[in-house]
Order: sequence, then C-alpha cells, then structure tokens
Amino acid sequence: MDELIDRVGTVPGEWFSRFLPPEGGGRRESAVLMLFGVAHDGRTEVVLTERSHSMRSHPGQVSFPGGGREPGDPDLAATALREAHEEIGLERAGVEVVAQLPALHIPVSGYDVTPVLAWWQRPAPVWVRQPEEVAQVLRVPVDHLVDPRRRFLVRHPSGFVGPAFDAEGLLVWGFTGGLLDKVLDLAGLTQEWDRGDVRDLSA
Repeated sequence: MDELIDRVGTVPGEWFSRFLPPEGGGRRESAVLMLFGVAHDGRTEVVLTERSHSMRSHPGQVSFPGGGREPGDPDLAATALREAHEEIGLERAGVEVVAQLPALHIPVSGYDVTPVLAWWQRPAPVWVRQPEEVAQVLRVPVDHLVDPRRRFLVRHPSGFVGPAFDAEGLLVWGFTGGLLDKVLDLAGLTQEWDRGDVRDLSA
C-alpha cells in the first residue's frame, strides 16, 4: 500500500483511462471506494460487490461500492464512504482514506467517477444492506487477482477489449477491471499473464 500511495500522484489521468472528463460542467460527479485491508488469514483483500441483477444499468456486474455525489457530501471521499455504508454497511470509523485517483469519465452513463483509495484499518463484517442495488459482497484476496491463471482479456460486441479477472467465479471487467489492472500495476504486484487469451463477451 505504501508503494501504491507513493506512485498514485505521479501518473496522469490518461494512464488510467483514455476516457477523461470532457471540458465543461453539468455532469454528475460520483465516486467509488477501492477498499483494501488484511483478512483474518493475513492476506490482503479488496472489497467488491456484485450489482443486483434487477438494476437498469450494468445488472449483475462486479463493481466497487459507490455512487453519485449528494448535496450533503463535503467531498468525493465522503461520497464513496457514504455509499459504501449504505450499500454494504461499512463502518467509516475503521477506514483510512489514503488517496484519490484522477476522475475518469464513463461515456455510457455520462458520469465522472473519482476512485477513492482506502485502507481498512479495522476490518468488520459487511453485508448486502441494499438488495435492490447489491446482490452480494465479495472480499477477494489480492493474490487471487494477480494469479496469471485468473487473468485474461475480454472483447465486448462493441469492439472494446480490456483486462478481466476471475474473482470468486465472477467476471470482473470494464471500468472495475481496468481500475484493478492499473492499481495492481502501480503497487508492483502484477505478474506476467497471457495477454493473448481474449474471450468474447455475449451481447
């Protein structure tokens, strides 16, 4: 985590994604919480969620806890923490916000999303608190994510090709997969994996 924090401020937004917030305002801000901590077995883990399959946007996809900024949120870190509390019951007192990544633009939704990097100082139970938005909560060991056997590329029918992971039997790709790919690189954890393994996504 220390190495990751040191490097976050040295890379431009373009390194994380080719989709950066366009000029001009009017778009809704949002934030996601990239929460890392140490599990009971001593391994570092990251918290992910599987979105409800009844949601209108990105149903069933794996994501980070997060959502849109509300008027009462003093900053985007507060947005990420509030959303995580609402979605999975995360207690804010045990979480240390350590950095913010550059805001990234999601063309499909029009949102500008700021990833908030945090360290879980006092891990505690988390659960599905909003079943209308979250199907399940995942606490995925980082060593699973860097395992070359769990890494590949996916190709969307639109032509998009991006990094993907097998996390607890669920597919992690798109915005979440791209962020994990870059953050693991920054932390110096990435192992060589087969970038020739490209798997097609169904429409």
